[in-house]
Amino acid sequence: MTSVDESAAIGRDLPRRDGAAKVRGTAAYAAEAPVADAAHAHPVQADVARGRITGLDTAAAEALDGVLAVLTPDRAERLADTGNRELAALQDREVAFRGQVVALVVADSSETARHAAALVRVEYERQEHDSELRADRDDLYAPEKVNPDFPTDTVEGDVAAAVAAAEVTVERTYTTAMYHNNPMEPHATTARWDQAEGFLTLWDSTQGVHPARTALAAVFGLDEAKVRVICPYVGGGFGSKGEPHVNTVLAAMAARAVPGRPVRLVLTRQQMFALAGYRTPTIQRCVLAADRDGRLTALAVDVVEQTSRIKEFAEQTGVPARMMYAAANRRTTHRLAALDVPVPSWMRAPGVCPGMFGPEVALDELAERLGLDPIELRIRNEPGTDPDTGKPFSSRNLVGCLREGAARFGWAGRDPRPGVRRSGDWLVGTGVAASTYPVHLMPESTATIRREGDRYVAEIGAADLGTGTWTTLAQIAADALDVPVERVEVRIGDTAYPMATVAGGSSGTATWGSAVVEAARAFRARYGAEPPERAEASGSVRPGSDRWAMHAFGAQFAEARVHLDTGEVRVPRLLGVFAAGRIVNPRTARSQFVGGMTMGLSMALHENSVLDPRTGHVVNHDLAGYHIAAHADVAEVEAHWLDEHDPHVNVLGTKGIGEIGIVGTAAAVSNAVWHACGARVRDLPVTLDKVLPALEERPGR
Repeated sequence: MTSVDESAAIGRDLPRRDGAAKVRGTAAYAAEAPVADAAHAHPVQADVARGRITGLDTAAAEALDGVLAVLTPDRAERLADTGNRELAALQDREVAFRGQVVALVVADSSETARHAAALVRVEYERQEHDSELRADRDDLYAPEKVNPDFPTDTVEGDVAAAVAAAEVTVERTYTTAMYHNNPMEPHATTARWDQAEGFLTLWDSTQGVHPARTALAAVFGLDEAKVRVICPYVGGGFGSKGEPHVNTVLAAMAARAVPGRPVRLVLTRQQMFALAGYRTPTIQRCVLAADRDGRLTALAVDVVEQTSRIKEFAEQTGVPARMMYAAANRRTTHRLAALDVPVPSWMRAPGVCPGMFGPEVALDELAERLGLDPIELRIRNEPGTDPDTGKPFSSRNLVGCLREGAARFGWAGRDPRPGVRRSGDWLVGTGVAASTYPVHLMPESTATIRREGDRYVAEIGAADLGTGTWTTLAQIAADALDVPVERVEVRIGDTAYPMATVAGGSSGTATWGSAVVEAARAFRARYGAEPPERAEASGSVRPGSDRWAMHAFGAQFAEARVHLDTGEVRVPRLLGVFAAGRIVNPRTARSQFVGGMTMGLSMALHENSVLDPRTGHVVNHDLAGYHIAAHADVAEVEAHWLDEHDPHVNVLGTKGIGEIGIVGTAAAVSNAVWHACGARVRDLPVTLDKVLPALEERPGR
């Protein structure tokens, strides 16, 4: 654990400042914006996977008392910018995927709006659609780049020759499912259009008020100064609220259709499965070649995934393999299938989370073939510098995480043979996987520090997704100003405050905190220790150095139990050890690590958006059919971290912690299941049908 300076605010285990308001229900979310006489909007969605609207009857809907407007492709305003086709709501009669919005009802109440939407009759000219992802498709293509701006393919050396000459190889295909973010707070917006002033106000559940304002201003052709986005609280996002989706545009269109009256639009859980993004399914062909001592001579990851035909999103699934382990011969590729499906987007640890599953399970398979401990195999392939860029690591403590985790988990003395440890009717196994996440510092953010009475106010248009930003920024400001944390007030979540980048890529604390530090330094340099009332100074993030390869690392350990008769899988223990730079608040950090690991467990055992290729429809589009982990699924989750000092990453020495917890967890669970019963699960989630054959083959069955 990180040592704590008792005189400092950073490092103290402080409770979240927003916690009481959320527990008491007084925290106002986007759908609870303090506006009077709000109307409500409800979308009408296409029930065909591809086609064209040929008829749209709104008479029955408009006849209902309380209906204020019904927007259709023929009646909706023409948007100023339709380059982002996901946001080009109601601009034509084409249907690109099932669930696309084809009309919008605005009414006095949510019940009336929903009822009226059900009365809208739509006729279609159906067209042949294609929504099936396969690795053998003949129309796969290479995107120009993968999210956000990585090269699509990388090649170094000769993988084929190294594989042909290798003493031991693993060549396998691994798949991850389609996942939907499913934050507890649905995507919601309250919008108000002041026609006289030409001013649009949005209370939006978003991970970035400033990026949302920029996007919406462009769509409607407004000056950014005429758009305000407010979001003090977010009930989870996991990436899905990182950029605006069509629901925010629809809310603004509805408000502009009834000027002066606020309009609320809250997506239902079912609507979120088509309109709010998701993680693409992936098909990963992994190739490892090694000598008898376990040193890799070749590593290749070739990825196939999907995107929407109307907007490309290429998840960077192969990228983590580029820097994780030393191998003279390396290759990563990405190929996309453009399908008639909704638009994929960011989900917690985009690319890195699914991209670590295949390689980390493949390493476990290689360790099995070599008769080598899987931790030792990873240590033997530790690179001295970043294999991808050749840059030195600013810090790289993966080996420390593996060893510390092994000691805490009780790895020593582990029998490497699968299916030999038993507790009653349960077979017991343990597994390990490594995790990583890049360090991001976004230079666009600015903070302001002001003296107000006996308090100091830090303002920045940041977002708190429940990660603790209200609290951690106060701790950072307090130390930068050298005042007690109780004298610092933080104001965030509003474009009325200085520019802040999106809460994504585990960049929030590092970026916004760096801006706060620079503002505090400027404040003290200008006013000294006794600033006058209303004294104010601003500071912006300084560009980071490109000399170093900067990443956080971790090691995930899992215990799995498989029932001998039923094949039921349980995971009573998860443990993670992380090297993530300076920890600002141990309480909020532990919450993030544990939350990420729990989400990774959910990915391993449950989560799977089942898309019926005949209809282009996710059939389990609610939390009754889309299963996620619950408390009953794991008895003990532990998160620990190393005391890591890295002066190169930013002025705080922090690395992101919000996403690395999910990375590696699913692979650790899959590896533990193999160790428990001998079933090597390469296709997530781990379900009964994938373990029962191994149980049936056991002696005595």
